[in-house]
Amino acid sequence: MDPLYRSAFALADDIRAGSRSSRELLEFFLQRIERFNPALNAVVALDTERARARADAADAAVAAGEDWGPLHGVPITIKDALATEGLVTVGGIPACKDNVPEQSAVAVQRYVDAGAIIFAKTNVPFMSADLQTYNDVYGVTNNPWDVTRTSGGSSGGAAAALAAGLTPLELGSDIGGSIRTPSHFNGVYGHKPSFNLVPQRGHLPPGDGVLSEGDLSVIGPLGTCPQDLEKALDIVAGPLPEEGVAWQVQLPAARATAAGDLRVAVWLDHPAFPVDDEIQAAIAAAAQTLADAGAQVDLEARPQFDVEEQHSNYAMLLSAVMGAGMPEAVFEGASAAVAAADPDDRSLLMQQMRGIAQSHREWLRQNEKRQHYRAQWAQFFQSYDVLLCPCASVTAFPHDHNPDLYQRQLQVNGKAVPYLNILGWAGLTLNSYLPVTAAPVGVSSEGLPIGMQIVGPYLEDRTPLAVAGMLQQLHRGFVAPPGY
Repeated sequence: MDPLYRSAFALADDIRAGSRSSRELLEFFLQRIERFNPALNAVVALDTERARARADAADAAVAAGEDWGPLHGVPITIKDALATEGLVTVGGIPACKDNVPEQSAVAVQRYVDAGAIIFAKTNVPFMSADLQTYNDVYGVTNNPWDVTRTSGGSSGGAAAALAAGLTPLELGSDIGGSIRTPSHFNGVYGHKPSFNLVPQRGHLPPGDGVLSEGDLSVIGPLGTCPQDLEKALDIVAGPLPEEGVAWQVQLPAARATAAGDLRVAVWLDHPAFPVDDEIQAAIAAAAQTLADAGAQVDLEARPQFDVEEQHSNYAMLLSAVMGAGMPEAVFEGASAAVAAADPDDRSLLMQQMRGIAQSHREWLRQNEKRQHYRAQWAQFFQSYDVLLCPCASVTAFPHDHNPDLYQRQLQVNGKAVPYLNILGWAGLTLNSYLPVTAAPVGVSSEGLPIGMQIVGPYLEDRTPLAVAGMLQQLHRGFVAPPGY
């Protein structure tokens, strides 16, 4: 069977069964990279010789009757924000262009311990801090559906590599849509786990020597089928090594295994974060598919909070995380800007400045607000099993590298909206730590993929993953970009 776009775990089964070799598979993906990557720039660093040696060892292990685990001998790429032992990890940061970690990120190591072969890294924006992927070290990553458009960010290289068939599995991170938006832009699957389900240790930034776990950010898998996401999540989920002496992860089963047993809420648009009509139509069509299969579908259900107030809370908490790693001069500049600002100034820029400059006392207040939003979501999910909503307000847009993010604009239904509005739908679910599976549901009139968020209750990650599987069977699964 052709290995192209085959499940990563099915490839491992093939290797263990002897129907294909790990070395053969590695050479297949290296040849794909040689052929397609020059136009995409998704893969930015290779570890070819060590990967070949490990592939040969994986094949020898099979011959000896040994089993390395569920990813035995499968070559995969890793987002360049995650530390990889012996393989350069740059994170889009020029000062880190020669950084070669001595150990892998915890989640990456769990892939390795499950038998995977890390053979390459995929591109990210500077400090993984943009919804487009480009940096001064490796340059721009293009979208395989249209190379004049962005692949998204920050896991843009990862999603583009999957869509182009350069790798069968990835590992990304998400603090502002960085798994979900690239999945949507490239037509692949991605899972943003419940917060604190997968260790962040080894992510750059803050760096592979930092031991504390930050707020909001999560690590999760990307792939070309939802089944791979769930199996990969089972591998990477769990406590930090030093905490494993006391607890372990035991995720509950999905709330439903058939569409007829589902209670589905659908949220297509909001005035503060308007959504392209074609995206709304594609999500509505997916919801109708579930309804036709017997699901209870509600187009009006919403958690009971003010969306714009919730987004302000997210912006404050997000800026606190992002600002913590910025130079002292940035903090001082933000503090001065806040002191001089009109207290009623609620612009995106001033929200960010307030978040960077906030005191710990203010952070505690913001966190308390967030806990109330979490409680409202928990109440909402007593009546509904999943929420379907946009990953982003637009499909993949033309490259825009204006250094001033506040001058960038996006076009939604022919009207200009601020670039950072793209965080609205991402933050809606991330701020409350909810699990989300991003799934492809259609293609726009311009031939660009459309994905959606399938949102589940906290720590019930298997429920949105199960719904993604239902839609894969009933509605639409992964489709390769033309020419790949």
